[in-house]
Amino acid sequence: MAWVGKARARAKINLTLHILGRRGDGYHDLESLVTFAALGDEIALIEGPALSLSISGPHAAALKVDVDNHILKATRELQSRVKDLRIGKFHLIKTLPLASGMGGGSADAAAALRLLAKLNHLSLDDPRVMDAAKATGADVPVCVESRPRIMRGIGERLDAPLNLPRLFAVLVNPHKTSATPEVFAKIGLARGEPSRLPTHPVFTAAMTEEALLSAIAEGRNDMEEAAIALQPAIDEVRRTLATLPACRLVRMSGSGATVFGLFPSCRAAAHAAKYLKAAHPEWWIKSTLFG
Repeated sequence: MAWVGKARARAKINLTLHILGRRGDGYHDLESLVTFAALGDEIALIEGPALSLSISGPHAAALKVDVDNHILKATRELQSRVKDLRIGKFHLIKTLPLASGMGGGSADAAAALRLLAKLNHLSLDDPRVMDAAKATGADVPVCVESRPRIMRGIGERLDAPLNLPRLFAVLVNPHKTSATPEVFAKIGLARGEPSRLPTHPVFTAAMTEEALLSAIAEGRNDMEEAAIALQPAIDEVRRTLATLPACRLVRMSGSGATVFGLFPSCRAAAHAAKYLKAAHPEWWIKSTLFG
């Protein structure tokens, strides 16, 4: 058995998330500016003859090792596309809350694909790697490179990466889950029904920090209202973050229940996180960097 390496499965953050409409097949077309936090799960791979997965970490107990696990699914999808794929034993350290709107399972699958690509001397832009990512889940393709970019469709269409200014943030999850299918059902778009909300703002690689913040503020998360109706704790987090003096913008990520607040500096974000931890020890709270 040979050690392959470790990979960080960085948390995926939807700075914007616009629903353009619901397609005839029932899926929703999205347009979203995605970035990644400087924190996440960690995955290690040891080469071996059989595929296996073990899990540890603060959120390990809530995660099952079964056929639906994204790491195992991604590996099987790549096996079906690459003859004699070298595999092995994965170990996941699960630090992100589950069903939290941060793409934890998708990021884990993408990190596993990166390790398998390394082991098998495949480039990340190999069509077989990206096809395996698409077959594993809607958010997996954008997590393969984990770089800021616009994600479209159901996640299968990615614009070129954007070299955006860094953003200082606090992530807060009230230790409540928010199921994506239930949020979409609550939104209630009929098959074939388009959205009539304003269009997505334009983001470019040459944006200043102020221009970026202005464009993010112009956008929205179209899942937020429905998620709050199903899980009111999200609104409590959102309102609490918004009352902090240095907070520049508050928004839910993905389908929830994680909310992020943007701050002017690393120090301001760290102070905000410290204050929130003292006031709400029952919440999951992290200061971090987006980019």
